[in-house]
Amino acid sequence: MDRMTAMETFVAVVEAGSFSAAARRLNVGQPAVSKSVAQLEERLGTRLLLRSTRGLNTTDAGQRFYEHARVAIEEADEAEHAAKQSSESVSGRLRVSAAPTFARLHVMPSLKRFLDQHPQLEIDIVLDDRNIDLLEEGMDVSLRMGSLDDSAMTARRIGRSPRLVVGTPQYFEAAGVPATPADLIRHQAIVYSQRGGGDSWSFSQNGKETAVVVSGRVRVSAAEGIRTAVLGHVGLAVASQWMFAPELADGSVRAVLTDWQLPPLDLWAVFPAGRLVTSRARAFVAFVESVLAEMAL
Repeated sequence: MDRMTAMETFVAVVEAGSFSAAARRLNVGQPAVSKSVAQLEERLGTRLLLRSTRGLNTTDAGQRFYEHARVAIEEADEAEHAAKQSSESVSGRLRVSAAPTFARLHVMPSLKRFLDQHPQLEIDIVLDDRNIDLLEEGMDVSLRMGSLDDSAMTARRIGRSPRLVVGTPQYFEAAGVPATPADLIRHQAIVYSQRGGGDSWSFSQNGKETAVVVSGRVRVSAAEGIRTAVLGHVGLAVASQWMFAPELADGSVRAVLTDWQLPPLDLWAVFPAGRLVTSRARAFVAFVESVLAEMAL
């Protein structure tokens, strides 16, 4: 049994949802597909698929095998692609995970330009503030904000944004404008409850550091919620300049305490550990870097 062919057959069955549909996709007979999967299960010593009245379902072992097999097939395709020196034509399916707010504001509006540059490319974008497992989810690259806890990650910093204390003019008109970080204890703070957030805000000025523990009636687990709450005049928040770039430009959001500095926010391109970085991922990262460069103009 050819291992790669068996993996390709199994992946086709899972994605097509049936042996007959996989056979049509692979342009082979259905008995050949059934035999290939049966031999694969015998080789692995475990059941990979379960039949029911609703169709086919993967077992736990089958789902794990499918995820790794799909990655192995993609890497083999990429290696063949590189060997044929066809990297100038970026093609296939690119899977990206990204923070929803950053992607909505700065990636998606320019995405057509990227797709026009690579007409043979398809892209799946998974928007999630959480750091998902890239291997398990079959991602080519992830755009992650903040510090990276895992030093074993294959990552490259591609951008850095100042962080600011922001609010709307309407909020500051009602609550007053803080003159020092200590004034923040009298304000309604919108607190980001995920990693990298919290109610302790650290500032520096002329080499001196100060931390303020803020409070407020609203805590939010997603960056998009921070935007919505600030724009709704609920309170003030600490956010990257990226998050409110349009509103800072048109004046509908105002930055305060600008003579104090907050730790900047880094943007990282993170790749699955132990995997070849695909030409698709490299092209996408270069595209994001070009978007950031345009924002700096």
